[in-house]
Amino acid sequence: MSAGLDLSESIEMPAPRPRTSLADVPSVTARPSSRRWRRRLAQTVVATDLAVIATIAIVATLIGGWGVISGLQNSLVAAALVLAGMTAFRAWDRGVLGQGAEEFNRVFRGTAAAAIALALAGMALKLDTVRPWIFGIIPATGAGLFLGRYLVRRVLHRARSEAGRCMSSVLVVGSETAIADLTARTRRVPHHGWTVVAACTSTGTAGATEIDGVPVVGDLDDVARHVHELGIEVVAVAPTPGWTPKRLHSLAWDLEGEGVELVVDPGLMEITGPRLHVAPVDGLPLLRLTEPRWGGPARMAKNLFDRAAAAVLVFLLLPVFGVLAVLIRRDGGPVFYKQERVGRAGKTFRMIKFRSMVVDADQQVAALAAANEGSGPLFKMKRDPRVTRIGGLLRRLSLDELPQLFNVIGGSMSLVGPRPALQREVATYTEDALRKLCVRPGLTGLWQVSGRSDLTWEESVRLDLRYVENWSAALDVSILWKTVGAVLRGRGAY
Repeated sequence: MSAGLDLSESIEMPAPRPRTSLADVPSVTARPSSRRWRRRLAQTVVATDLAVIATIAIVATLIGGWGVISGLQNSLVAAALVLAGMTAFRAWDRGVLGQGAEEFNRVFRGTAAAAIALALAGMALKLDTVRPWIFGIIPATGAGLFLGRYLVRRVLHRARSEAGRCMSSVLVVGSETAIADLTARTRRVPHHGWTVVAACTSTGTAGATEIDGVPVVGDLDDVARHVHELGIEVVAVAPTPGWTPKRLHSLAWDLEGEGVELVVDPGLMEITGPRLHVAPVDGLPLLRLTEPRWGGPARMAKNLFDRAAAAVLVFLLLPVFGVLAVLIRRDGGPVFYKQERVGRAGKTFRMIKFRSMVVDADQQVAALAAANEGSGPLFKMKRDPRVTRIGGLLRRLSLDELPQLFNVIGGSMSLVGPRPALQREVATYTEDALRKLCVRPGLTGLWQVSGRSDLTWEESVRLDLRYVENWSAALDVSILWKTVGAVLRGRGAY
């Protein structure tokens, strides 16, 4: 949530108000403003978009076969409509560049609006020549824009994760627990672009002077002063004793015109997306939480898509199945390994995998218990002696999980969902972990694209619950896309 109007595009940010010296907080170093890299990011995205639109328009004109003059006219009109749609839906707003799915949503809405506008114009003027642009050129332009934005984002995320560049400095206001939690989250996902450099608590420096390596620079009355002195770019307000709406109003007013982003953590569980709505009552903004969608038409559509997509994948991967079956048989024993897992509503099913371990692997668990490296009820070993020669490769590339597509076709699993659990694991579940059983387990999920076996048990449960509480078709698509990269990297696969 931004505080006031962001005037950073039209005026220079005023110099910090000289109330005190940074010597008062020697452990904190003022960071350079992110305005330069943000400007470069915006320029790069605009240049990439224009290059994509121009390239596709030129190619369509030259090889379309619809007549050079007519093709050029239609290409110019289509390009203009795409630019107008992108502008109307604020696809170049700096606040969404490189962050989340909203950037891609705006690109989609802009190109879709361009196609609809051209279709209406074609109908009104009775121009059949615009059909290739409506059904081919503009959708291709949208796909090109998606790819260009994705590549720019990859470069940005790599700069953040590997070099710590293009980051925004964050001051957190909250309790010690809230500050530690937000700090841990920003370190866990550096590609988000936040670095917590300072904190303010209700007790200030009279209490803890440092929280997880983040210095406490003052109390709740010192927030605005330290924001100016330290060159802070994001102020994150978390729940804390003594923080009132009046204080938030005062802080928002103090930060107006400074180009500082103000965000507020409402202190809720991890609920986002379609379940979270703002419902003001007499000007008071209230967050309205709708129930999770575990049934209905949307879930029926998901099930149909899962089964159809799994059937297509099985057909396409039949040669791969055959090769892997031959390699596994050379190690001796059966090709497939079937294990009882717990699915939706606690119903058990037989999960199918390519066998990656020796035949009597289950009987060796007790003997290897002392070497267990898994977290919580999970049994994991990075160098498991039960894994066969071909099994190591299968696990590293997640090829051993391909037969689970048959489980998806049969309806016991989904393409995306929580990790399928063993009965011994479910026996140890707490009440919150049991909510994972409200949906079908998945072939992939947030747990796989976030580290798999490298995750702690608590992190695995948290990710699965985040999926259960916030499911949407867009989330499934995002996870499926990220799964490709996660499989190729092989991180946490053992």
